[in-house]
Amino acid sequence: MNGELNRELDRERAYHETCRAALTGMVDDAHEQVVTGENAFASGADAEVLGRHLRSRAKELRLEPDSPLFFGRLDFAVAPGGDHSGESYHIGRRRISEHPSAPPLVVDWRAPVSRAFYRASARDPQGVAVRRRFGWAPWSKGAPEDLTSLEDEPLTDGQLTDGPLADGQLKDGSLADERLADGRPAAPVAGSAILTGEIERPRIGPMRDIAATIQPEQDDLVRSDLTRSVCVQGAPGTGKTAVGLHRAAYLLYTYPRRIQRGGLLILGPNRTFLSYISEVLPALGEIGIRQSTVGDEIARHPVRTEDPEAAAVVKHDARMAEVLRRALYGRVAAPAEPLTVPDGSYRWRLGVDELARIVEEVRAEAPPYALGRERVRSRAVREIQLRAEGRAGPKSAAWVRRVGRSQAVTAYLDTVWPKAGPEEVLAALLADPEAAAGGILTPEERRVIRRTRRSGGVPSARVARDLPWSAADLVLLDELAGLIEHPEGYGHIVIDEAQDLSPMECRAIARRAEFGSLTVLGDLAQGTTPWAAGSWPELLAHLGRPDAAVTPLTTGFRVPGAVVELANRLLASLDVDVPPARSLRGDGELTVRQVETLAGGVTEAVRKALTHEGSIGVIAADPEAERLRTALTAAGIATATADELGASTVELGASADEPASSAVRVTVLPATAAKGLEYDHVVLAEPAAIAEAEARGRHRLYVALTRAVSRLDIVHSRPLPAVLGITPG
Repeated sequence: MNGELNRELDRERAYHETCRAALTGMVDDAHEQVVTGENAFASGADAEVLGRHLRSRAKELRLEPDSPLFFGRLDFAVAPGGDHSGESYHIGRRRISEHPSAPPLVVDWRAPVSRAFYRASARDPQGVAVRRRFGWAPWSKGAPEDLTSLEDEPLTDGQLTDGPLADGQLKDGSLADERLADGRPAAPVAGSAILTGEIERPRIGPMRDIAATIQPEQDDLVRSDLTRSVCVQGAPGTGKTAVGLHRAAYLLYTYPRRIQRGGLLILGPNRTFLSYISEVLPALGEIGIRQSTVGDEIARHPVRTEDPEAAAVVKHDARMAEVLRRALYGRVAAPAEPLTVPDGSYRWRLGVDELARIVEEVRAEAPPYALGRERVRSRAVREIQLRAEGRAGPKSAAWVRRVGRSQAVTAYLDTVWPKAGPEEVLAALLADPEAAAGGILTPEERRVIRRTRRSGGVPSARVARDLPWSAADLVLLDELAGLIEHPEGYGHIVIDEAQDLSPMECRAIARRAEFGSLTVLGDLAQGTTPWAAGSWPELLAHLGRPDAAVTPLTTGFRVPGAVVELANRLLASLDVDVPPARSLRGDGELTVRQVETLAGGVTEAVRKALTHEGSIGVIAADPEAERLRTALTAAGIATATADELGASTVELGASADEPASSAVRVTVLPATAAKGLEYDHVVLAEPAAIAEAEARGRHRLYVALTRAVSRLDIVHSRPLPAVLGITPG
């Protein structure tokens, strides 16, 4: 058996070298085409388009990560008349061929034929005779000797290989086609030693090849049609972020022209997350996707002040949309006198009633404010034009433009539909909220958002632009800007950690996806902002997608079963409708210890954790985190903050180029900074302090509990929250 295995590994290693040579040829050919294309004889516009396409292709290939070129293979059964009968395909991040017209050496994971790699099972083989997975050495850059193992999964007879194929023994194949309670197939992780090892390996070194680990229920979401908006309620470790990134890459591959027209945007919760996905997306075969935060998208001004929480909560409330609409359209006024426009020796006159009718008609049509002003202008000018043509015949376009820009018409517009900028409207509203907010906000809410100025009065438009604006103010300014003039939109937007968005932030996103679709990712149980969503229908309504289907992902691959079971105990106290999660991982450790002094107990726990491989995160309530870091430093343990380590601890994997054996492995962070991060070993300090620190403290504790990939060590000197139902051990 070992001799046969070694011969097969040698064949696959040689094939990989053939693929590597072909990829090198593709890179060289792309650069040659750039040079040739730039010298092509074509019109200026055509040459520019061609050059941009060729340069983009060359850059894409040049940035191809140094990593294995394939992770799987499909061998299709011989079936006369069947699709792909007798064919064999290697599956990787991108298509590789020796020539554009030649059959592919590697098929892109997004190609239709590749779907069988994720979906085929013994009950539904989809024409596949054998599915093969490849095991590569950790931190491999694709050297042939790094291909260390392979697994063959025969599907046509419903049996899995159960013999040793490499360094280890495969798990019992009978579990690989297990069905979940709702009838869906369980993820194949239970039947694949390679897949299990890839998902469970320590979070040091390069990010894992997530294209190789996508699961069947995730694949259904990834390959949803572009026109369909989807919402994923994903428990910790279920791969919801992976779904979003795969979906972005899949849509760009499948609908390139439609996506390029509108663009694709990925919205993350913070820049640490974005710095990580900037490395993940090339591993999925895509570069150049816009990645941003909601704050960055709406940043008309730098944030120079901070609201008290009570004021920020009001400003993020959905009712502010109507308050802002009132404040803006409250500037529209009925005409008080006729409009008289000189035209040589004549004077054209429109009466008050006729002018009022024009204003009311336009207002009823509810166009963007700036467009409404121009409609009022054009309709008034049209009435004057009809009268002038009735007397002297057709008028030229130049005549129409001259009348439209005349001093009389402009003065009339400034009276009935004045120009307005977001800053001056918001400044006026915050200086005196009564008129616009009366009957919508309570007196106390109007009081907390009121902003008094030392000089008194309402600031001018010029002064308003230079005011110190808060983060919540920027959300309101974006709403006003959208009322004045619609922003440019995207063809598709992927939103991660959506549960923490406020209604007003959702509206900002909805404006940018008016003619596109959304992938909404989140976990209601992890909602920690004061305005976090209580239900998905509520949030989806604010996003303008009330009919989007909500799909729960409850099967976890990242968090060990013991940790998931503990976190599930918190769900009943969080006041959210979230199904309990389950883990396919039976490994992992959970330790609970009561100590005399928190600093001493945490130091001891960290020393023990350092005897294991992998990253270590110490999570504590915000005031305690810095004290613990000081104590660890005094004990001779090198530490870092999450910001100092950057993206290396972001959920989904890590991004360092080499093993971190000599690097700082201990990160100390406040609970408020833990979301989206993961560590092999988590030391959770004083859970009661985290739960009590804020109104949504139990939600914060739920997040902190689920950051561990292998081991969770709970250290406490105070009684634990009763809802956890555990005793020290």
